[in-house]
Amino acid sequence: MSLKIRLSRAGAKKRPFYRIVVADSRSPRDGRYIEKIGTFNPLLPRDSAERVNLDADRAKHWLSHGALPTDRVLRFFDAVGLMKREARLNPEKGKPGKKRLEREEAKVAAEAEKAKAAEDEKAKAAAEDEKAKAAAETEKAAAEAEAAKDAAAAAEEEASVEAEDKTAVEEAEAAEAPAEGEAEKAE
Repeated sequence: MSLKIRLSRAGAKKRPFYRIVVADSRSPRDGRYIEKIGTFNPLLPRDSAERVNLDADRAKHWLSHGALPTDRVLRFFDAVGLMKREARLNPEKGKPGKKRLEREEAKVAAEAEKAKAAEDEKAKAAAEDEKAKAAAETEKAAAEAEAAKDAAAAAEEEASVEAEDKTAVEEAEAAEAPAEGEAEKAE
């Protein structure tokens, strides 16, 4: 006969309460058992003393007779110090599935594409700003050159007007001088 130390459920619906029992492995979960060696109440807080009640002497007795504990009962025995439970290690179980990996890769690719588009747009905006600055500088230089041309033309026109005025004044003086000379002669 193969013996198991396992949990047998009791309690009301949605209010579980378990007996820790030694039973034949072929008997039903909540069916016939050989001996009750403790209780487990999962509704109590984890640090509560009444959460797990266990008769350690009877558990040792049944372990010596070849009874094998289930994983949950082995956890209780490990907490009490009756047996050592090795931590299970299944690194494959924790890895994400194929579809999730595909979704994450697609998300990373979309973010990279979005960042590249934003960078391209930034570069485009910077190039447009440079073009606008260059156009403004060219326009400013053209305006300064036009202003310098206008100033030079105005200065040249003023100089020519002054020269004309000077020549006109000289001609008028020259014309007056002979007229004065004639007037003196006439006197």
